[in-house]
Amino acid sequence: MNHLRVTLWGVLPYVSLILFVAGSLWRYRYDRFGVTTRSSQLHESRLLSVGGPLFHFGLLFVLAGHFVGLVVPEWLTEDAHVSEHLYRANALVVGGIAGTATATGLAVLLWRRMRVRAVRAATGRTDRVLYPVLAAVVLAGLTATLLGPVSGNYDYRLGVSVWFRSVWELDPDVSAMASAPPVYQVHALLGMALFALWPFSRLVHAFAAPVGYVARPYVVYRSRGDARRPVPPGEVRRSGGVTPG
Repeated sequence: MNHLRVTLWGVLPYVSLILFVAGSLWRYRYDRFGVTTRSSQLHESRLLSVGGPLFHFGLLFVLAGHFVGLVVPEWLTEDAHVSEHLYRANALVVGGIAGTATATGLAVLLWRRMRVRAVRAATGRTDRVLYPVLAAVVLAGLTATLLGPVSGNYDYRLGVSVWFRSVWELDPDVSAMASAPPVYQVHALLGMALFALWPFSRLVHAFAAPVGYVARPYVVYRSRGDARRPVPPGEVRRSGGVTPG
């Protein structure tokens, strides 16, 4: 049993991380132009316009909550005079809303993928593995979020969070995760599986975010009225405008 605990919480995190990093590098090297969502908006847009924003915006808040809950230690929030009651209430309300939005958006997207024939036809083999894992991760996380603050019997910041930080310190605290409730363990295992699958699925499109657009130079557009304006004597019309002759 001890060997299983060490394997799950001391070895598996690094296997998942290696697959994530190596797979991402491989994808960039051999399938750089395949890093895309394979958008199916042309086939159906009504459900997509509902499920897409719900899933993506909800997921952003979920990731922010994970960062605070896993990376920020408990003593730091105490020094910031954030009481345990306030922290748990915030996790329940904000985390519950974000998790519900993510789960609802994902449910709409999955319903769309199953019901719209053209979208269903575009579903690949990796999608058939990815979507069940993604749905299970979201549902397990939502369950832990809603039940954790209500039960009050387990403080994940003294267990799961300690294990998570210890993994990055290359000294995994196996006992901290092994003593966590099953819902947290299932969520962690599914999360590691999701990251291992990430580079080989459409989730890799997250690395293709158009960050460079923020700093790109502005583009000047001329109205069609300028193009139809008579050319004064001494000027020559060229593509993009009129220049002195």
